[in-house]
Amino acid sequence: MSHTLLAFHAHPDDEALLTSGTMARAAAEGHRVILVVATDGELGLASQAYVAGGLAARRRGELETSARALGVARVEHLGYADSGLGPELLPDPPGRTRFVRAETEQAGQRLAAILDEERVDVLLGYDANGGYGHPDHKKVHHVARRAAELAGTSRLLEATVPRDTICRALDLAAKVYRFPPDFDRHSFDRAFSARRDITHRINVRRHIAAKRASMRAHASQASADGGADRTLAAFLRIPRPVYDVVFGREWFVDATPHLRGGDPGSEPSGIRHDVFEGLT
Repeated sequence: MSHTLLAFHAHPDDEALLTSGTMARAAAEGHRVILVVATDGELGLASQAYVAGGLAARRRGELETSARALGVARVEHLGYADSGLGPELLPDPPGRTRFVRAETEQAGQRLAAILDEERVDVLLGYDANGGYGHPDHKKVHHVARRAAELAGTSRLLEATVPRDTICRALDLAAKVYRFPPDFDRHSFDRAFSARRDITHRINVRRHIAAKRASMRAHASQASADGGADRTLAAFLRIPRPVYDVVFGREWFVDATPHLRGGDPGSEPSGIRHDVFEGLT
């Protein structure tokens, strides 16, 4: 039986890192895959070569390229403005609201409308930390939960990484590659989720080529002025055997019990290996 999977992300390129393998696997197995982003990523760090031509339009194009590589059937934008990572939140652009300022109920309704229209079975959001803590990612966590409640979505899985696993993987990668100066390895010690909270571990190694293509699609986010690599480019320079180990699995926390007002401990124990497992 085929199902419908919707991956909800804050900015173009977020899908490449946390859920692209799962999306590619679902599409390859015959499921319908939808990608929704809250913002156009206009405040993303990029070299002037990309900013001068209109970064938002460039990143939308990159998102479409990534989606094609993953087998995504539909791409949608909720229309909010990027909140950025600066020390101060910028004023809202004319006619738009920065995502962190958006009312969760309103944003949830926008996303729920797509969930209803597509009869989505599985919604992918973010964990409570928003991964590494970007304000827009934290907002995704709340909006995804509210949308799933409004639409009565069968399953909400929150994309994450077990902290100890990603730290070991980054330390392994550092033996063969020098990360750029802006890469804060220690920030991962307090990011993402504890291993004990992980409910789904998805093997995506058969779809690793699609995942790499998704990462490569976001060229504007791979370099900064002066030619220095940013994190995305650093990941792509990791030798393939190490890359496959680092990125060959994706992890999720099942938040569905929270939506139903139940106790997560009452759910079936053990790690699951298919995001659609148990759905009818």
